[in-house]
Amino acid sequence: MTHAFDPAVLGRTLALAGDAVGLSDPNPRVACVLASPDGRVLAEGHTQRAGSAHAEVMALAAAGDTARGTTAYVTLEPCSHHGRTPPCCDALVQAGIARVVVALQDPNPLVAGRGLARLRAAGVKVTLLPPDHPAAVASRELNIGFFSRMLRRRPWVRMKVAASLDGRTALDDGRSRWITGEAARTDGHAWRKRAGAVLTGIGTVLDDDPRLDVRLVPTELQPKRVVVDSRLEIPLAARILQPPGEVLVYTAAALDAPAVADKRRALAELGVTVVARPGPGGKVDLGAVLDDLAAREVNELHVEAGHKLNGSFVREGLVDEFLVYLAPRLLGQGREMARFGPLGALDDAPALAYQSVERVGDDLRILARPPGRADF
Repeated sequence: MTHAFDPAVLGRTLALAGDAVGLSDPNPRVACVLASPDGRVLAEGHTQRAGSAHAEVMALAAAGDTARGTTAYVTLEPCSHHGRTPPCCDALVQAGIARVVVALQDPNPLVAGRGLARLRAAGVKVTLLPPDHPAAVASRELNIGFFSRMLRRRPWVRMKVAASLDGRTALDDGRSRWITGEAARTDGHAWRKRAGAVLTGIGTVLDDDPRLDVRLVPTELQPKRVVVDSRLEIPLAARILQPPGEVLVYTAAALDAPAVADKRRALAELGVTVVARPGPGGKVDLGAVLDDLAAREVNELHVEAGHKLNGSFVREGLVDEFLVYLAPRLLGQGREMARFGPLGALDDAPALAYQSVERVGDDLRILARPPGRADF
């Protein structure tokens, strides 16, 4: 049974959790608001950098002695294990919290209901919202990458594409700056900010020499930058190798080959990590890349690549979500969003379901997923 709670305070808690984007990774984005029995907000906080205070501890520190007897609203189950920090459920008990309203159970196997059980065992009243409650759905969406890594052992893969209305991402010679407008490009950086890593291919590095960091919106953390480079051709002067942030290069090349070993050493001097994940045909095994990124605690992977690598991700069924910006212009002949196929029949086309369609400046932003993709 779900007992009464203040929806306004719950909404405030969900909004505050969004402030942890670009800060808390690889930990989930969580907020905690402490409210008095008559609904007054007394203190609040959200998760800080990994190894620093979680949302509950931030709110308790702000409340001081006024925390006793209050209701704590949290967007995710308080942790019950010693990780980088002590258990938050113990901190809530010690502070004298009377009740905890939880939007969603933590999928981490180290928690997964244990936090709620410890709170109840200590005499704290616990209200866990049903998973289809709008607040639970919103909290899960905010942490879709964390849920993916915990439950699927892979990051949530989001492919970003900027294209003309007729689906072209560049002219035949590769020129693409700029198809979409400034507002869409800024919005794209906000989506990069959500990611634990931004991935591209060697073709994009050679054609565009991008940085692929977050510049157009403020952020505390820079995502890892990842290059898929089968033959380890990346130039040492490539801008993507420059600070800030960690850089990983995945290759299919044999690391003990003399030329490859020399290149690897030169990249290591720049702080770049080279990882061999060879697959069939001399290509990088993209599934193995996702497995390795999950092991490196990447929750969301943001793919910004060319039509060939995009096509490989689509062909292998690795894309969880498409983030597409469409500009009101026509390019005619040019490069497509993703090269795959040919299909034997229309029924073979990958099916998608729209999550949202919004206008961003002069462009459209479309968010689409394969049906049921988030059902894990």
